[in-house]
Formats: sequence, structure tokens, C-alpha cells
Amino acid sequence: MKENKYDNEIFFQKYSQMLRSQKGLQGAGEWSELEKILPDFCGKTVLDLGCGYGWHCKYAADHKAASVLGTDISHRMLQKAQEINSAPQIQYQCAAMEDLQFPPETFDIVLSSLAFHYVKDFRPLAENIARWLKKGGQLVFSVEHPVFTSSGPQDWYYDEKGEILHFPVDNYYYQGPRKAVFLGEPVVKYHRTLTTYLNTLLQNGLTLQHIIEPQPPAEMMDIPGMKDEMRRPMMLLVSAIKD
Repeated sequence: MKENKYDNEIFFQKYSQMLRSQKGLQGAGEWSELEKILPDFCGKTVLDLGCGYGWHCKYAADHKAASVLGTDISHRMLQKAQEINSAPQIQYQCAAMEDLQFPPETFDIVLSSLAFHYVKDFRPLAENIARWLKKGGQLVFSVEHPVFTSSGPQDWYYDEKGEILHFPVDNYYYQGPRKAVFLGEPVVKYHRTLTTYLNTLLQNGLTLQHIIEPQPPAEMMDIPGMKDEMRRPMMLLVSAIKD
């Protein structure tokens, strides 16, 4: 069974307190770089995989997308999305992205924000995305960086005074599940290498357009802990176009 921590009441309440949950796209450290690589949404059909609160769905709708389908495995996420990010051209569907089925060449744009690392098998999902995209269609997604997912716990190493020593990178080439801790709760994420992410797209007829390891924006550097995010990459942004 696919894990769905976000319908757990305690976990969801913790998630709702995050800056990106309260302030939306402006509260996401990667947004300033992600926005730069988003395509023109005007008149386009859009699919958002793992849409969460629906921030990216609303952004697409506000930029004149013809239709937007946001999918997520969490009922709680989608209920919140309906409350705060609804629009006439947006529909929300509760489903795991691995289980979705659409006819070939259904969408102009496929988006996904920090969700692919919850997917066990990336290859069949990439195959589906390539099939769902129209010729010339674009995929834009963010994931946790392979450096960040490699070891598992996703926490710093500290000295006896509680000061950060370094961030562990281990078992990088051993791809698969990792027992991580997110918001103080155990979560299973799936580590894969940078090579796997990028080559899987290339092997499915997608041409890479942008590969970005976003740094925290200057205006967020006063947030506690943000300066430490300069010590290792936490996220990876990728855009690609269907040949």
C-alpha cells in the first residue's frame, strides 16, 4: 500500500504550520528559481502530480491555463486545496500518481512539486508522463536532491555542543527506500541518483531544458537555519520538453 502520511491528523497539523503551507509559493525557498523555468500556461492543459494545497494549480489558473487537474493521494490536502486554491478551470482528484491513467497526449504541461521522492518506481511514472504529454509538451518538477536523500535520516551531524559538523552523504549508489524523519515523524522516501532522474527522462524522449540546484533566496537568509542550507543542496529542479 502506498504511504499517505498527510492524512494522519498529527502529521497534517505539523505540515500546516510550515512556512510554505502558510504563505504558499512565496514561503517556499525554491520558488524564486522554479518560477523562472515554468512555461507559458496560457490556453494550456495542465496536470499537477502530488498537488498538495494546490498552490501551483492556482498559479497555472491565474496565468490563464485552459484547464488544470491537481492530483494527490491525501484527502486532507485536497480538501485544503479546494478551500484556498479553487478556480473554475481547476479540478482536484484523489489518487496516487502511480495509479493514474490518461489517454496519450492529454496534457501540454505536467508539474510536480516535491513528490517524486515518495514514488517507489520512477521509470514507469516517467514513461506515463512522456505518454500523457503532447508533442512539445513540458515537464517541470522539483524533488529532494539525491545528496539530501542518500543517507536516510536527513539530519546534520552535530558535535557535543549541538553545533553542526556536516551533513551525511552515504550509500549514494544504493537506490531504494530510506527511513527519513520529516516534521518529527517517520516517513519512507525513495532515494535515486541524479543519473537515474535525468537519464530516465532522456530515455523516454524528453529533452532536458533546465537543471537547477536552488540556493536559498537572499530575502530568506534571516529565517533560522536558512544559512545552513548553503552547506549542501536540498532540492533539485528539472524541466524537460517532449521531442
